[in-house]
Amino acid sequence: MKTLVPVLAGGAALAMLGVAVIAGAQGRPNQGPPQPMTFFVTSVGKGDGANLGGLAGADAHCQALATAVGRGGATWHAYLSTQGPGAVNARDRIGSGPWYNAKGQMVARDLAILHGDTLDQARVGPALGKQFSLNEKGEVVNGVGDQPNQHDMLTGSMPDGRAYTDGADHTCKNYTSDGEGTVQLGHSDRQGGGNSSWNSAHASRGCSQQNLVSTGGAGLFYCFAAN
Repeated sequence: MKTLVPVLAGGAALAMLGVAVIAGAQGRPNQGPPQPMTFFVTSVGKGDGANLGGLAGADAHCQALATAVGRGGATWHAYLSTQGPGAVNARDRIGSGPWYNAKGQMVARDLAILHGDTLDQARVGPALGKQFSLNEKGEVVNGVGDQPNQHDMLTGSMPDGRAYTDGADHTCKNYTSDGEGTVQLGHSDRQGGGNSSWNSAHASRGCSQQNLVSTGGAGLFYCFAAN
């Protein structure tokens, strides 16, 4: 009978372990499916510098890229501000959030977090950067240290996501010029030039494709699902 004690004890231990495993499984919340993509960096620009065909052309480019990866059911808008009569703020074009990248990772809960509207919200900040600001295919966008660097994103916006109100051109004539003018750029990897702003790091050298490439860009921009 003495030889049965370890066996019985071992059986009891296994039974208790089984109960613990079942209880643990029942105590874990069910993980739902990943969130659909509602934010991406364009994998390619339009190829004509900052001439995107205006806001309409930029939005159509976002829509086409999203459609190619199965997300054409959402309404996509480019994160771009315009200037002059009827000026548009980029932050007013993109819905209210939350936004998720192609891997289902949340990049920002709402507009206030996205832009750091208050000091506390700025401390939280959006989850944007090289590993989160992915293109529509879920790929990392080249940034500082990569060849070629393509982290410059067309935005035409101030850090708060609003349009410039001075007399200078910050939008390459509202995204219709591939020659004269400049456009404000953000850094998708939030690195370089001593400025980590994702949406308002510096101005371009000009509006041509060559000028955009010369400072680390490719005519890329952000797209958000507005609905």
